[in-house]
Amino acid sequence: MGFQTGEVAYPAVVGSDWFQGLLRDSVNRGYNQYMTVDATLIARGLLLDMDSTLVNSDAVVERLWRSWATAHNLLADDVLAVAHGRQGWATMAELLPERPVELNLADNARMLAEEITSVEGVVPVAGAPSFMAAIAHLPHALVTSANSALTDSRMGAAGLPIPAIRVTSESVTFSKPDPEGFLKAAAELGLSPEDCLVFEDSEAGIAAGKAARMRVIGVGQRAAALAPTAHVRDLTQIRVEALADGVIAVHVRY
Repeated sequence: MGFQTGEVAYPAVVGSDWFQGLLRDSVNRGYNQYMTVDATLIARGLLLDMDSTLVNSDAVVERLWRSWATAHNLLADDVLAVAHGRQGWATMAELLPERPVELNLADNARMLAEEITSVEGVVPVAGAPSFMAAIAHLPHALVTSANSALTDSRMGAAGLPIPAIRVTSESVTFSKPDPEGFLKAAAELGLSPEDCLVFEDSEAGIAAGKAARMRVIGVGQRAAALAPTAHVRDLTQIRVEALADGVIAVHVRY
C-alpha cells in the first residue's frame, strides 16, 4: 500500500500495518520524537502564508486597521473581517468600492511604511521555528500579501528564515482570494497544484488555496470555521517527514 500526492491519510489508514511500518522505519532512521498522528497529508511542496500562519502580527495589523476604519467611519470589526490575508488596497476596494483606486494605493503605501517599522510584539506562531527548521531542505515557498520589505521586517522580528522562493505583493497582479500567488509559487517549485499543500489562516487565503486546487491546512482560530482540509491550533500540532521519491508526509495531531 502507498500514497499518491494529493491524498489524505485518516485514522483508519494511520492504524494500518503499512503506516505502522512507516512509523517503525521512521524511528529506526532517528525520528524518535514522532508525535501521535491523527491524520497525514501527502504532498511534494509546501506553500506558506506569513501573517498569523508563521508570524503573529495581529496586534500591529489590528491597530492599523482600526485606525483606518475610524478615519473612514467604518466599524473596525467589519474592516478586520475583510482585511486579514488580503493586500491593503484590495481590502479598501472591497469596503469602499466607489473610492478611487489612487486613494487606496496611497493609503496602502502609508500603512505599509508604518507596518515595516512596527515590530514590537511581532513573534513567531507557536511551533514555527521548529517547523521551518524541519522543512529547510524540502520544497517550500512563502506566499504572502505583504511586500518584500514587510516580509523581511516581520520574518526577521520573529527570528524565522525567509524561504528562497517567496511570492510577495510585488510578484502578483491580484490579491488573495485570487489563486495567482499560490499558482505562481507552485510553478516556481516545478510542481502541479495538486502536489502542493497550503498553510493558511485567513478566509481570503484559504479561499485562494482552494481556488488553486490545493489542499489547505488551516492555522489558528480564524481558520477553524473556514472548512480547510485539516485544522490546527498552531504549528506545534504539525510534524513533517521526508519520504522517498520527493514525497513529504505532513502529520497532524488534533
